[in-house]
Amino acid sequence: MRPGPLNLITDVPGIRVGHATDARAASGVTTLVGDRAMAAGVDVRGGAPGVRETEALAPGALVGHAHAIVLAGGSVFGLAAADGVATTLSGAGQGLRILSHTRAIPIVPAAVLHDLGGEGDKDWSEPPYRSLGVDSVAAAGRTFALGAIGAGRGARAGHVQGGIGSASLDLGDGLVVGALVAVNSIGSVHLPASQVFHAWPFEIDGEFGGARPGAFSPMIDPAPADSRLADMHAPEHGTSTVIAIVATSAALNSADCNRVAVMAQDGIARAVRPSHTPFDGDTVFAVATGTAPAGRPADPVLVARIGSAAADCLARAIARGVHEARPR
Repeated sequence: MRPGPLNLITDVPGIRVGHATDARAASGVTTLVGDRAMAAGVDVRGGAPGVRETEALAPGALVGHAHAIVLAGGSVFGLAAADGVATTLSGAGQGLRILSHTRAIPIVPAAVLHDLGGEGDKDWSEPPYRSLGVDSVAAAGRTFALGAIGAGRGARAGHVQGGIGSASLDLGDGLVVGALVAVNSIGSVHLPASQVFHAWPFEIDGEFGGARPGAFSPMIDPAPADSRLADMHAPEHGTSTVIAIVATSAALNSADCNRVAVMAQDGIARAVRPSHTPFDGDTVFAVATGTAPAGRPADPVLVARIGSAAADCLARAIARGVHEARPR
């Protein structure tokens, strides 16, 4: 098994990713845009999520697909980024046509992270996120930067800088899986008293530094010292989260995507300790582009294989995001 040529979620054909960053506010937006409507699902595990249009992706819902998915900083204010994305896509004719003579209606689910307490000027007269959403669509392409950029600009991972991460895995026969994540966790991403990532067993070709454990303290403390939970008796709700998108080239339906999103949450648990706390908003979207060469129809075995690969990609993406955000 190898990553795709870019080792980014955009190794899955049919999707693009763009960042928009507000340097003054130290916050931003990262948007995944589909070349066409994508089958989509979502799983929310954190106790303090900030989301938009997740119910449109629930099993049995009428729509079950998305035209773009937004990850943003700014807490509740960041949800406005999806308005900018939806307006931009509608202007380009992308979206549902309920009536032939009305505007296209793009489905743009979103999740936000809380970076209001960090650096940057957040004393807005008008929050910047709607405009950043517009700019993120304009910037969308197959290649994009990782680290403290876009939705990851003001993120923290425990006590270290968080950021945007991505990774992919080529399963052969045109089947590709990828992950995109903004890491802003209360939990720690490192083994005790080290710079070794919890995700180290999943690393490919030194993609997040190649550090390996030697002798280290056993992981018996449920609140690791370098997590924010260790020194906060009552963290504020919504102060942290891991928000992510996993994608595959397989032809899945919305119910399949929801199962892949459930399985992909394991990637957060492998890479962040603790995760899915009452203070996190951990949310994973899953999309399927259906661009893989025609093969056997999706079945539970294929969905399980994709979900397992998505979890591994997400664990790697989390470590890559923090690694790339480190000062050089």
